Amino acid sequence: MHKNITKLLAGIACLCAFGVATPSFADAPAKTEAATTAAVAAPAVTPVPDAAAPAAAAPAPAVAAPAAAPVANKGDTSFMMISTLLVILMTIPGLALFYGGLVRSKNMLSVLMQVFMVFALVIVLWCIYGYSIAFTEKTAFFGGFDRLFLNGIWDPAKGTFAAAATFSKGVVIPEFVFVAFQGTFAAITCALIVGAFAERAKFAAVLAFVVLWFTFAYLPAAHMVWFWTGPDLITNAATSASEALKAGWIWQKGALDFAGGTVVHINAAVAGLVGAIMIGKRVGYGRESMAPHSLTMTMIGASLLWVGWFGFNAGSSLEAGDVAALAFVNTLLATAAATLSWVFGEWISKGKPSMLGGASGAVAGLVAITPAAGFVGPMGGLVIGLLAGVVCLWGVNGLKRLIGADDSLDVFGVHGVGGILGALLTGVFAAPQLGGQGIFDYVTNKMSADPYSIGHQVWVQAQAVGTTIVWSALVSLVAYKLVDIVIGLRVPEEEEREGLDITSHGEQAYHG
Repeated sequence: MHKNITKLLAGIACLCAFGVATPSFADAPAKTEAATTAAVAAPAVTPVPDAAAPAAAAPAPAVAAPAAAPVANKGDTSFMMISTLLVILMTIPGLALFYGGLVRSKNMLSVLMQVFMVFALVIVLWCIYGYSIAFTEKTAFFGGFDRLFLNGIWDPAKGTFAAAATFSKGVVIPEFVFVAFQGTFAAITCALIVGAFAERAKFAAVLAFVVLWFTFAYLPAAHMVWFWTGPDLITNAATSASEALKAGWIWQKGALDFAGGTVVHINAAVAGLVGAIMIGKRVGYGRESMAPHSLTMTMIGASLLWVGWFGFNAGSSLEAGDVAALAFVNTLLATAAATLSWVFGEWISKGKPSMLGGASGAVAGLVAITPAAGFVGPMGGLVIGLLAGVVCLWGVNGLKRLIGADDSLDVFGVHGVGGILGALLTGVFAAPQLGGQGIFDYVTNKMSADPYSIGHQVWVQAQAVGTTIVWSALVSLVAYKLVDIVIGLRVPEEEEREGLDITSHGEQAYHG
């Protein structure tokens, strides 16, 4: 055991060294566009005021007083803290109960334990180094180490706290609130993965994989899609271009991802699918009944996910305003529409509507509207939801059979298919001619006057989707292989048959 742990630590150390030694791509040529509204802002930098023009008749040039640093509004701060709590509710207990109800009773606690511990592990890693790598300036693919251990947010010498930018000039929130909000996103993303290989993975292997995947897949994705320096330094076309060059690679391309279609759902779904393939099918899969042991728990979990998702999507506006309200109503409407389309589609194809279908449809709608929530109008959200229900229904039936993998809880069929669908349709329904928000121009501080090209934006969205799929698959493949070599991915067959609750954790969810 000691040798295994030593090998594991050595493997992680080698990977970390590789990541740190990766050459900088900051100077590589990249397509840049005017900064657009997206899901996450970097820590704010107080804008440098333009030099005041000297008075014509004055004997000496006038010196402008330094602009006062923006102060966080208590309403926005409260809104973001509530949104953060709602995302925690999504994960524990929401996702845990949703997943727990879908497995067999002998594995209920193992799934609860995995989700609970992954959440705790990622929050710790996020505060130690994850936030710094995701949301500080370094390269277009990977952030720096300025915020290691959350250093620099509180200045004890000055007695001041740092602020984080939002999407409105001069509007900020406390950076600690931004740290916490984004930390919950990282945690739920990693927790989503465990549903793909539920009921057969070693607990130690799950934790080791999460450390590697979080570091080398989630953090680069978050940086590439969401990092920018904020709107306050953008005053003209030149500063717009120069600030865009500091942003993440996918952000520079102009991809729209309001709350995590690529970073969260596609990213996690691909990692889950790779894991399901590498770990292999459950013992008895296709021959024995593996029906959910408690659809009651699954319904409760799905309901908590729906409630918590309002914090996930509306909170991604970073302030309590019109865009948050738009994201809120889209989250409500698209989810309801997907629930209806999934259940009616199932009713038509299988003859009976099911509670499992209703819960799955709701999650499919939540996933699909996530990248679009603050960009599309309500009718665009309605169409996305309706399509998500039927497309994800196919994803967990037809597509799953085509792939042939034992994705235990249909992580790819719902989160992967729904995330891809939502990301692409964001490019369609963000168009002003279809009721969407279009592209915001921070030079003029209003919606861009340039014509919105649906074809171009869908192509940009497709590039973001493709990048996420390839990178997550590559990192996942390497991470699973390393963990399998050092620890082993799968429990022995006899332990799997008895159930992971007893064999891995020594306890039971239920007693006769």
